[in-house]
Amino acid sequence: MSGRADVLAGIADGLPRCGPETVHVDVTNGCNAACVTCWDHSPLLDEPRSAEWKRRRMPLTAFRELCEQLEQLGSVSSLILSGMGEPLIHPDIYEMIALASARSWQVTLITNLVAADIDRLAASGVAQLLVGVHGVTPATYAAFHPGWTERQFNILCSHLRELASAGVRCRQVHVINRDNAAELRDMVRFGGLFGADRVNLKLASLTGGTERCAVTAEQRSWLLDEGIPEARAMAARRAVPTNLDLFERQVRAADGETGATVPIGDVGCFMGYAYGRVTVDRTAVFCCNPAIEVGRLADAGFGALWFGKRWQALRDRLRRGQYFPGCDRCGKFEQNLKWRERFRSVAGEPAWRRFVGAESPGAEARPGGVS
Repeated sequence: MSGRADVLAGIADGLPRCGPETVHVDVTNGCNAACVTCWDHSPLLDEPRSAEWKRRRMPLTAFRELCEQLEQLGSVSSLILSGMGEPLIHPDIYEMIALASARSWQVTLITNLVAADIDRLAASGVAQLLVGVHGVTPATYAAFHPGWTERQFNILCSHLRELASAGVRCRQVHVINRDNAAELRDMVRFGGLFGADRVNLKLASLTGGTERCAVTAEQRSWLLDEGIPEARAMAARRAVPTNLDLFERQVRAADGETGATVPIGDVGCFMGYAYGRVTVDRTAVFCCNPAIEVGRLADAGFGALWFGKRWQALRDRLRRGQYFPGCDRCGKFEQNLKWRERFRSVAGEPAWRRFVGAESPGAEARPGGVS
């Protein structure tokens, strides 16, 4: 079994020594919700996804084959199950969780929880749930989820209560936009009420028409001056773990003109050594951005793609500090921060600066350059 030391050695070398620690698998494109910030299902999208695209889902046989390929790598310790939609509407999701858990992988499920068979989910062996909440009053919840009402909000609350009683780890996730920004303090209180393992806040990453629901400049100022301090005080009083420090960093980095939400150039991208993702149609992608494709599993197994030329070319590009459109809205920013600190601790500051291309010609001129 490969370990974290092998991942860090690969980062230092610029060549992976082992497969990824974490693999993220999308099992369905379909969704039971239409979150306003969603790149795939929002009613605000200028070019909506087709009905055919939304019907796609990964067959159980393909998922089983993927698990076998990942097991052969000997490096995977955690599997994230989600979708471009809602994984709990997949008819085989509980068997998929069982297949991954049987390999002693830590299974994380990203879900809105409304479609859950809650007793079955609680007994499934899933290690952690990332539950999209996005609103802690019926009105705000409905505004973020057009077409949903107080009924779905009550289902969510009931399911959260049952999972807390069953001892299942749940992180509550709130993507912050104009509709829910005023509820920051109440989001922390809601997390404490339902025993959240942590309350995760993330500034909405918006594109394709969803920009219309972004927080306003006035809301960003309020978040920094009042909202975040009030939420931080609530977290301290209720002993609720949060990522408020990271969220504050996002808000400070936010650029209303470009849509940037994170200073990725100050951190670097480590995902090519620790993380991989597979879409419903069995396409391997570099990270959480589905546009950065590596190759199709129908043409080569996951391991062959991971150690292949295309994946390596992407690693090399990012080591030069040449980021892709959308990298300044990185969905793996927190993970990249953690890997930066791990790498700095074992390799030192100069090695990290070389890794992110800070010593390359013109590196200081790129957006979000190293500081």
